[in-house]
Amino acid sequence: MLGLKLPTDPRWVNIVEKNIEEILTDHAFCEQKATSTAISLIISFPEYTELVQEMTALVKEEMSHFKMVHDIIIKRGWVLGRDRKDDYVLQLIKFFPKGGSRTTQLVHRLLYAALIEARSCERFRLLSEELQDKELAKFYGSLMASEASHYTMFLGFARQYGNRKEVDEKWERLLDFEAEIMKDLGKKETVHG
Repeated sequence: MLGLKLPTDPRWVNIVEKNIEEILTDHAFCEQKATSTAISLIISFPEYTELVQEMTALVKEEMSHFKMVHDIIIKRGWVLGRDRKDDYVLQLIKFFPKGGSRTTQLVHRLLYAALIEARSCERFRLLSEELQDKELAKFYGSLMASEASHYTMFLGFARQYGNRKEVDEKWERLLDFEAEIMKDLGKKETVHG
């Protein structure tokens, strides 16, 4: 359903289990970045009323997810660590050239967001199925459907606002590019790394 060309090696969960505090910190910041993305889309493309409405709802949802992750961190006696660069996203955003029409820029941002949500969904599924920590496994299972719906929403908007044939061609090329990136990732206790 997600269309990812290279699945995450299940052994990534073993890396995560060695440092749960790190994955939770990274996850918390991923939720903040998702919130920022939604706000940025509202600011950059206010004339797209349906998009603005959905992004407003997404801001609330992503911040509630941040709070849920932060609450788990606190419950375990930890504090939220510092944010770190997301190598996955930094490499991913190099795919599309800068510039182009406003519509092209919007479509590219929506495709990036869709792919990030798809990969998050795939990783959350793995965590829900493989983590020995049953509380966290259940938590990640509960978030999986939400990430999948975000993925389909972003991809749907890209198809709605762009030329469907061109968008689908860009999406397939982006998926291929992402698979190449993923060959070198999966070695850190981060959501995408």
